[in-house]
Amino acid sequence: MQGQAQQQAYDRGITIFSPDGRLYQVEYAREAVKRGTASIGIRTDDGVVLAADKRSRSPLMEPTSVEKIHKADNHAGIASAGHVADARQLIDFARRQAQINRLRYSEPIGIETLTKEVTDHIQQYTQVGGARPFGVALLIGGIEDGEPRLYETDPSGTPYEWKAVSIGANRGDLQEYLEENYADGLDLDGGIELALRALATSNDDTLEPAGVDVATVSVDTEEFHELDNDEIERHLTDLDLLPSEDDEDADDGEE
Repeated sequence: MQGQAQQQAYDRGITIFSPDGRLYQVEYAREAVKRGTASIGIRTDDGVVLAADKRSRSPLMEPTSVEKIHKADNHAGIASAGHVADARQLIDFARRQAQINRLRYSEPIGIETLTKEVTDHIQQYTQVGGARPFGVALLIGGIEDGEPRLYETDPSGTPYEWKAVSIGANRGDLQEYLEENYADGLDLDGGIELALRALATSNDDTLEPAGVDVATVSVDTEEFHELDNDEIERHLTDLDLLPSEDDEDADDGEE
């Protein structure tokens, strides 16, 4: 009981380390990320792919109201997992930093610079009393000096660069799938295929076009492009990931 009471005392202050060097509120923020639906980033030779599971909680909810992938600048996109409201705050911050860089230097902001601006902002909320950490992780991907770059942000304010990464629910299983199936030399279509197949592994190997978001940033165009439902459906059809009629009939028969 004494040990539990001691831990609770360190729980209450974001600015206080526990005797074993832990910030419990930051660890709890990471747990909030795990409760969000999965997002995946893939870096390929031809660009960056961002994909996200955006299944809605109710058939009455408009699918377009569930936003998991956002345009940060013409050459950069962001996918999120965790608290949506926290993600929106950080994405707005990233957009402001991108615009400030364009106005100040007349050039697009570097992806590494953008990521570190965001993580520096996140880190401030682990040192200030009266605030809480952001309960969200981001994937920031884009083109910098003609090269694709992909970064993850952590609630502690630490940036990580990846070739392929998953955040959110089922991270362990999805990351294991990516590690087993990622290969150097992928093109954008190969990256989209890997991302969709990874998301499908946590959804009975099927996906609905309205239940997934996919965006790319190509090296050739250096432009953020979000796939529409028709484009996503074509990819799912080619990969045989659409639910079969038998699956749909079974769902309709459930009470």
